[in-house]
Amino acid sequence: MPQLSALDAQFLHFETATNVANIAGLAVLDGHLHRADLQDLLERRLPYVPALRRRLAAVPLGLDHPYWRQEDDLDLDYHVREIGLPPPGHDRQLAEQVARLHARRLDRNRPLWEIYLIHGLPGGRTALYTKIHHAAVDGIGGADVLAALLDVGPEPAPPPRDEPEHDAPPPGTAEMVARGLARLAANPAHAVRFAAQAVPHLDEIPVLSQLPGAGAVSAVARRLAGAGQAPDLPALPPLPPPRTPFSGPVSAHRRFAFVSLPLDEVKQVRKAFGVTVNDVVMAVCAGALRRWLAAHGGVPGRPLVAGVPFSVRPEEGGGEGGGAGGEAGNQVAIMTAPLAVHLADPVERLYHVRHSMQRIKDRFAPVSARWLREFSESMPAALMGLASRSAFDLVGQAAPPINLIVSNVPGPQFPLYVCGVRLLAHYPVSVITDVSGGVNITAFSYDGSLDVGVVTDREMVPDAWELVTDLRAALRELRAAESGLPH
Repeated sequence: MPQLSALDAQFLHFETATNVANIAGLAVLDGHLHRADLQDLLERRLPYVPALRRRLAAVPLGLDHPYWRQEDDLDLDYHVREIGLPPPGHDRQLAEQVARLHARRLDRNRPLWEIYLIHGLPGGRTALYTKIHHAAVDGIGGADVLAALLDVGPEPAPPPRDEPEHDAPPPGTAEMVARGLARLAANPAHAVRFAAQAVPHLDEIPVLSQLPGAGAVSAVARRLAGAGQAPDLPALPPLPPPRTPFSGPVSAHRRFAFVSLPLDEVKQVRKAFGVTVNDVVMAVCAGALRRWLAAHGGVPGRPLVAGVPFSVRPEEGGGEGGGAGGEAGNQVAIMTAPLAVHLADPVERLYHVRHSMQRIKDRFAPVSARWLREFSESMPAALMGLASRSAFDLVGQAAPPINLIVSNVPGPQFPLYVCGVRLLAHYPVSVITDVSGGVNITAFSYDGSLDVGVVTDREMVPDAWELVTDLRAALRELRAAESGLPH
């Protein structure tokens, strides 16, 4: 009987008219895809994708986190929709349509996903916009769900030989209430345990890390804790986020833009400067944001602070919850990293990123940053909704801990197919919130390209395509520096 974890439930609770927890992808296909063929594919594959055949089962009075209830009779006419772009169907029209779809909340009375088949693109291409609620999957789980619907060749793979697993039904009303009351009684112990575990890592936790003396308190706590708390962990750089035009509460409206950057160029920069692909991606984002800020109010005198999600799921999977394959829906933490927009030289920015990211990785490597999950578990379920929304409102207006989200997800370097139609590109479409700010830049490497999706708040960054142009220019800067040419 899969139940949402406290962290999964947080993604339900923080949703408002403006904060929407959809994670999605925009696939561009090299050919025409029929809705009936896509529905037939889903009919065959869905029994093996748990995250897409579950809907919420609420606990009375909100005493506990909801359960997942298996939906055996999915209404694919509802979940798989078909729309067309008016001529000429160019990229900006496609992006505008995706932005409107992405801002809409999912119906919580149904399994939390929708697919839109979008026709009218030039060259006979088709787009596929797929969104799923963050309570059901994290970024890695979402990629797993997508992979279950794709094939490595034009011919669809045969169904697995194993019978699909079936969820046990959620408990009855009386048992739900009893379990909820038992969890409520255990919450004080969870809170004490979280406090004891959090003190040695205060300087890792957004908002709390900015409190005066947080770093010193953390260091003393680690020394007192001894070897078990890794007292020799390197200090993290102070990261007070500057105010920017995209800081603060977001509106209900989104903008979206996308671009495919040559992955071989990113790798050439990586090799020339002895850094990682992720370092190059972060530096490209820093260069793009510097250009955008210079044109919109000025570049701050210190780095921006990016929230960088990363997975804490075990390699072998397992556990409880609502994600793909029966694993917990969200096994993710977030670290904060500086983006040196205040540095004019692209090479200096790149090395600043490399140095900062290495310090952060050294710090997080010995002790996984599971504070977000542990903090969620320490809160009473009955109070979590109100507490989450109140905290989001307060932090978003008074002290946002980060300026934006930047994420880089490695993907397959070979062609994939949907119903025999080749996948040309896959652009992530992610989340912005009051706390994270009005910009999200997420990259996904696929078949020789770095496919980047940029989501912005329509009021803060009205033209997300400016950032796409700036991303291209930032990569050109690094390429020019690599070859010794003036930039």
